[in-house]
Amino acid sequence: MNHLKTFTLLAALTALFVGLGYLIGGPTGMLIALVIAGGMNLFSYWNADKIVLKMYRAQPVDEQHPNAVVRTYVADVVQMARDAGLPRPVIAIIPNDQPNAFATGRNPAHAAVCATTGLLDMLTREEIRGVMAHELAHVKNRDTLTMTVTATVAGAIAALANFALFFGGGDDRERPGGIIGTLALMILAPMAAGLVQMAISRSREYEADRVGAEIAGDAESLASALQKIEGWSKRIVNVTAERNPASGQLFIINPLAGRGADNLFSTHPATGNRVKALMALGLNMGVAPRRAEFVEARVSTSVPTTPSRSGPWG
Repeated sequence: MNHLKTFTLLAALTALFVGLGYLIGGPTGMLIALVIAGGMNLFSYWNADKIVLKMYRAQPVDEQHPNAVVRTYVADVVQMARDAGLPRPVIAIIPNDQPNAFATGRNPAHAAVCATTGLLDMLTREEIRGVMAHELAHVKNRDTLTMTVTATVAGAIAALANFALFFGGGDDRERPGGIIGTLALMILAPMAAGLVQMAISRSREYEADRVGAEIAGDAESLASALQKIEGWSKRIVNVTAERNPASGQLFIINPLAGRGADNLFSTHPATGNRVKALMALGLNMGVAPRRAEFVEARVSTSVPTTPSRSGPWG
């Protein structure tokens, strides 16, 4: 269903570009906008992994790392990638106290998965496995490619709106609604494209939750991890993400201000909705819930406790 929803939304976005793009810029304006947006996003798609890893000061790690928690983290990612039929990704840690994680790379052969030091410090091994399985699911589903295509079309629509703003977009009198209609299209088209783009992002998160739970063989641990990350993300500031808010959609939980429900302007689904879906999936997988609070799928306002253990960062 999530794949079907993504396909439907992409089709709607394309139809929006073709229909409104023709009205705003005509065939020539459509082509120019698509070429400009496509070029920008192709560069970003090809170099995103290097740019993001450098931005967050990600440090590649392997089985020889002196810290036992990091070695376990690496071993689990390698094992789950192998089980999922994926090439071994670059495995990295990010020096940041906020627990979070993301995946990047243009395809499975050039993928990188990253966990923050806060994630390794605050979550149990099973929860870390669930989070990293989610990130491997993004790699397996080629979500970077999907979001690049989405960004290209949405960017082309925005470029068309700018074209109409600065060059008038042709003879307004020949369009339905005249200049008023043109102005409305200039404002509403990019907004509509942005909303569809965010809806696609949310659908990919739900699908990565589902596939990630299957990779890890444990839906409940991912549900537990999402709740903890959500709680801590409201208390610990991710300075790099705040300075580069566009990168926030990469993370498993929005590293910026939390949101209480799915809404049109969110790139991430509400954590409570994701937990409910994961617990239902866990029951379908034949795994009995271990804790009653997850059956009800309530996201606590306080940060859930983690069994005490010495963290890798002191």
